[in-house]
Amino acid sequence: MRRKSPAGRRELCHDGGMQLHGRVLLFVALAPACTDGGEGATATATATATVSASVGSDSASSDGTGPVSSTESNITTTASTSASSGTETDTTDPTGNDSTDTDPSAGSTGEPGMVVLPPSDGGLDYQLGGGYEPPAGVMIVSRDRNDTPAAGLYNICYVNGFQAQPDEESFWLDEHPDLVLRDGSGDPVIDQDWDEMLLDTSTDAKRTALAEIVGGWIAQCGTDGFDAVEIDNLDSYSRSMDLLSQDDAVAYMALLSDAAHQHGMAIAQKNSTEILDRHVEMGTDFAVAEECSTWDECADYVDVYGGAVLMIEYVEGDFATGCAQYPDHSIVLRDVNLTTPGNGSYVYDGC
Repeated sequence: MRRKSPAGRRELCHDGGMQLHGRVLLFVALAPACTDGGEGATATATATATVSASVGSDSASSDGTGPVSSTESNITTTASTSASSGTETDTTDPTGNDSTDTDPSAGSTGEPGMVVLPPSDGGLDYQLGGGYEPPAGVMIVSRDRNDTPAAGLYNICYVNGFQAQPDEESFWLDEHPDLVLRDGSGDPVIDQDWDEMLLDTSTDAKRTALAEIVGGWIAQCGTDGFDAVEIDNLDSYSRSMDLLSQDDAVAYMALLSDAAHQHGMAIAQKNSTEILDRHVEMGTDFAVAEECSTWDECADYVDVYGGAVLMIEYVEGDFATGCAQYPDHSIVLRDVNLTTPGNGSYVYDGC
């Protein structure tokens, strides 16, 4: 639900509004949280959508709920999204959700999954600090996996897939102690900036075991009605005291991408420019880039993901620079703690 750009360089937690390029329907081969909250949405929708695959000047309705127009080629397909009524989740137990399916491959028919990218030019609100009514014009909302999707919008589910949320330490230490990365003394390796234990992705067996757990969370995102997931802390290996490698991160991310695709959701690369050239291996579909203007990295993401880059800035001057340099991309200014309206620190602006 927050942070990180290149290896070892971290950003903070924020809410944000942003906009993205063309809404694209893709065929994909099967191959954080400041606070938690909310419960599952209730809805089941099956729609036949004609979607525009363009990187250009698409437009959305002013209330953020209207159709997206296109000047490029259309792709028509049928997409089904299911959501079951949820009950309040106990955020101290990551398995305390409505899903009894913790197998990331469960529900797969063996056919290629269909995923939809965020809509073109749709404003996005980065609500990782708690869900609230999105501002006018917002079409894309990112919320914590324990929160409820925003009705009628494109919803991205935040999952901390590479580290343990502080309030989930007991779950990992008591139930899966072998999946926590340990130093030479047997103590958990801690991300000092966020006081989070790193998860151990160092072997095929451990990556598979982690993917069964985190894949269950991803499956629940789909059941709750989210359209996509963003996986945080892809760059944990850079804080692992050399106990983990980039190869470990890429191999594990590929498993999580499979889980998302098998449940009909797109998956984002969250920050980590140093792994952009391995996006095909990871199976990621779009990018969530925090402070790319601050670190002069936006072009790196655009070179790989084109219009499918959500840009979040936390410094007003860098936000203005990004808006000037990338007028066709969605860029949002948020406060670094991703507070909700009514909080004195709340900041939201989009361009």
